[in-house]
Amino acid sequence: MPVRPTAVSILALALVTSAASLTACSSGSGSGPDTVKVSFKESMDNTVKVTDNYLADIKKQFEKEYPGKKVELVPIKASDADYYTKLEQMLRSPRTAPDLVYEDTFLINSDITSGYLKPLDSYLAKWQDWGQFVDTAKSAARGEDGKTYGVPDGTDTRGLWFDKRVFEKAGLPADWQPKSWDDVLAAARTIRRKVPGVTPLNVYTGKPAGETATMQGFEMLLYGTGDGTSDPLYDKSSKKWIAGSQGFKDALSFVETVYKDKLGPDVSDALDPNYRNTVWGELMPQGKLGINLDGSWLPQSWGKNSGHEWPDWSKDLGLAYMPTQHGQAPGKVSMSGGWTWSVPAKAGNPDLAFDFIKTMQTKANAEKRYIANSGIAVRKDVAGDPSYASAQPGIKFFTDLVASTHYRPAYPAYPKVSTAIQEAMEGVTTGDASVEKAASTYASTLKDVTDDQVVTQ
Repeated sequence: MPVRPTAVSILALALVTSAASLTACSSGSGSGPDTVKVSFKESMDNTVKVTDNYLADIKKQFEKEYPGKKVELVPIKASDADYYTKLEQMLRSPRTAPDLVYEDTFLINSDITSGYLKPLDSYLAKWQDWGQFVDTAKSAARGEDGKTYGVPDGTDTRGLWFDKRVFEKAGLPADWQPKSWDDVLAAARTIRRKVPGVTPLNVYTGKPAGETATMQGFEMLLYGTGDGTSDPLYDKSSKKWIAGSQGFKDALSFVETVYKDKLGPDVSDALDPNYRNTVWGELMPQGKLGINLDGSWLPQSWGKNSGHEWPDWSKDLGLAYMPTQHGQAPGKVSMSGGWTWSVPAKAGNPDLAFDFIKTMQTKANAEKRYIANSGIAVRKDVAGDPSYASAQPGIKFFTDLVASTHYRPAYPAYPKVSTAIQEAMEGVTTGDASVEKAASTYASTLKDVTDDQVVTQ
């Protein structure tokens, strides 16, 4: 399920409007000591049932394995922003808190700081399978207090999807691999010139796209600037956020160029909150998008019974890693995130919830999950299994990117920082702000949403 984030600052705005729907979808009381309530994000697209089907299967396994115990699945059909809103509302009270929740790693530290989640260290210490999880994935669910608050449900990586049908018409190679940002823009310009009616390049942008814009768009650029040896967004040594860097401005300049030079979608389309669904549901299958900067999870949308079946996608599409700005080492960039299963601090049945996690996260069930939702394995035994590597075209490409990937600095202030990035992107996308003005506004915003900032030249 390609559910990929937006920002905490939105949460308060939607609390009142979400209260009625929240009451309808969840109640933490009355389930009894033998029922585990599992809350998760359900796709807004009614044809996408990957997570629903997976959890229904785990429910059957669990109830067979634990006679007398029941699982109540609590799906929340909502946009990313509304899901976070409803989840936060649920976690506040023992009456509404489920026993298990699906947490985005981009928000987990905010929920940890708010006291909404239970540390799982005492459970993990007794669970042999925990040793199979890769350290980077474990760190994504670790709070600043050093405790772990979630079990990773796979991860993801990002790269460039390109349409071989469009490339052939444009006279571009089927084995295309750009070595710099200029190479990406040059290919987009060639498509614009030679293949009318096709959007040359998609880079998600602006507040309506939420964390999708920040992570798939901006951070895939920002983390390709500089020498690759330090985090360009957060200075870990001083524990301060970075503003005013040349890399930040260069990343904004790339976004500005895409939209100013008409290499991307129309601005009105790009700022449509549902544009992501249009990209994978229409433009890509129909051969109307040349290059898409996007994630590893897309193929789940095109499988059998998906509602958007595209059996030839692996023949029609090519994959290329996103290059660094000038081709400097390490030469390629990826960002990784993912989701975790977490136990609310006010859960009524935390022990039963962790038992459900253990059932979900056997090697066989984890592998089934990764393959079904085009996820990237975070279990070493699955990643090393030949059946996983060959299960779907593209899995090896995206799994190999884990070696050069970056994780967001998912500290409590990150959601607000992300929103500030989206605002800067939107300014240069619409032309309402120059790169300098957008970068300056971002720096000013950091002063308001974080305790400190670092200004680099």
